Amino acid sequence: MNILITGANRGLGLGFVRHYLQQGHSVWACCRIVSDDLINLGAANLHTVQWDISADDGPLGSLPDKIDLLINNAGIYGPGKDGQSLNKVTSDVMLDVFNVDCIGPLRVVQKLHERVIAGQGIIANVSSKMGSSADNGSGGTYAYRAAKAALVIVSKSMAVDLAPFGVHVITLHPGWVQTDMTHQTGLIDVTTSVAGMVQVITDARDYMGGQFVAFDGKVVPY
Repeated sequence: MNILITGANRGLGLGFVRHYLQQGHSVWACCRIVSDDLINLGAANLHTVQWDISADDGPLGSLPDKIDLLINNAGIYGPGKDGQSLNKVTSDVMLDVFNVDCIGPLRVVQKLHERVIAGQGIIANVSSKMGSSADNGSGGTYAYRAAKAALVIVSKSMAVDLAPFGVHVITLHPGWVQTDMTHQTGLIDVTTSVAGMVQVITDARDYMGGQFVAFDGKVVPY
């Protein structure tokens, strides 16, 4: 398969890259800055592409004409929890996080959907259960919650719009993962999260288009 992954230089993105390379697939790893960890993988079937999804500019690097799997993984948390409290979150913070976490995946799909159509492929958008209204019992974290919730809605619209062309879209919750974003405080490691999400992606057409699914295969209430 031809697989394109955003935010591929660390954390979950790098975990996805490692997994699919080991499976023998051709991987286009997209990120703002290519990390040493990514370079050191040194696989013949790895293609690195410089792409800042927070801007409207296109990617710097060649992309495949046909994409079988597109994983929109790139995202940011924004300021810490205190900086996203009711009294402290600013409009700039809200807009910055929304631009990357929601509009970013939309930009990517706008540029690549014809290539995914050519592959009759799957689009997996990585959101977070923090974007679930039904699961929100603690409040706060306004920017991150709002952006990840909006991505679920955007993902559903993509699913509806692209289904007639044979493209299936799914939204993923990776779990609380030990990454730089969580300051390594998560409950599961990257390998566990990626393995679970890969299985969900493999079974994606068993779920409704745009459905919000956790790494353990359970549907997330929205």
